[in-house]
Amino acid sequence: MSREIEKLQELIDKSQRIVFFGGAGVSTESGIPDFRSVDGLYNQKYDYPPETILSHTFYIKKPDEFFRFYRDKMICPGAKPNAAHKALAMLEKAGKLTAVVTQNIDGLHQMAGSKRVLELHGSVLRNYCEACHKFYDISAITDSEGVPTCECGGRIKPDVVLYEEGLDQNTLSEAVRAISEADMLIIGGTSLAVYPAAGLIDYYQGDRLVLINKTPTARDTRADLVITDSIGEVLSQIKA
Repeated sequence: MSREIEKLQELIDKSQRIVFFGGAGVSTESGIPDFRSVDGLYNQKYDYPPETILSHTFYIKKPDEFFRFYRDKMICPGAKPNAAHKALAMLEKAGKLTAVVTQNIDGLHQMAGSKRVLELHGSVLRNYCEACHKFYDISAITDSEGVPTCECGGRIKPDVVLYEEGLDQNTLSEAVRAISEADMLIIGGTSLAVYPAAGLIDYYQGDRLVLINKTPTARDTRADLVITDSIGEVLSQIKA
């Protein structure tokens, strides 16, 4: 066990209200593509840039093309929780971790067993009719073609936050409260480049700020511990 892992374990042992704040890097180890990495969606070629396709304006104006891209690239039915997801669920079960705040939309934290997951950008597993607000699971998207429609005739929209849309205020408030009350904040698998989500870490007031990422971030100098490595590799060595 490296000195960095030993230090991380020491901090966890001292803490009782740990919050984990995670990004796309947590899910790439489960085979879900990142947006900004070398192999990510932003570096692939489509008729429109992914950021354009995943905008509210594009969703309204070109729904057929939106759903074609969404089914192809945003839903990963074979993805399974990795070591990071499982370690966080273990910490929660042990009474150490109070919340997972995630920018991911894949539902893998819940699949691993985490109970309190605050999904800042929504989830591909939830969908709803824009007309009657009836709830649909992911099969409403995967088992349909073109624009999915409700039995009432309304369009079924994925419960994910598109570009140009605001974050859910209740989820945001819960995340702020969890982070501000935490005695340890672990940030993992994120470049901290996406706002307003990345700005949430400013609410942390403690002195156990840990950053785990494969590449440096703009917040490294503020952290009490920085580990430049795979989030799954690091957390798999932790004991609750």
